[in-house]
Amino acid sequence: MIVTNDMSVLAKMWLEAKQKEKDATEDRRVVEDHIKKLARISEQLDGTEAVSAGNFEIKIEGRIDRKVDSEKLQMLATESGLTDHLSTLFRWKPEINMSVWKAADETITGPLAGAITAKPGRPSFKIIIKE
Repeated sequence: MIVTNDMSVLAKMWLEAKQKEKDATEDRRVVEDHIKKLARISEQLDGTEAVSAGNFEIKIEGRIDRKVDSEKLQMLATESGLTDHLSTLFRWKPEINMSVWKAADETITGPLAGAITAKPGRPSFKIIIKE
């Protein structure tokens, strides 16, 4: 519970909370790495493995992050005559380029605006100690 309206005190509290959060994350990751080592979990795990330890069941989910070079993919598909397969093997996710969108004429952006939904995200904070 916050019992002060002093921004300096709140900034100090925020910095302390961020440090605790960072320390807790580091501690948790050290424990996770040791569990993974003891359970002999491969770095290449892509799925879930379960390990029993006493009265604990530990589920470890591994993911392989995959990135697709869209231009290269389309070039390779064209060269191989496989462009018809792209829409089933891959999801195409358009993303808005806000700097270009804001600079574009409203006659272009207006008709397209109905396809875009926007909602506010959580603001990010950065507090530094001035010397």
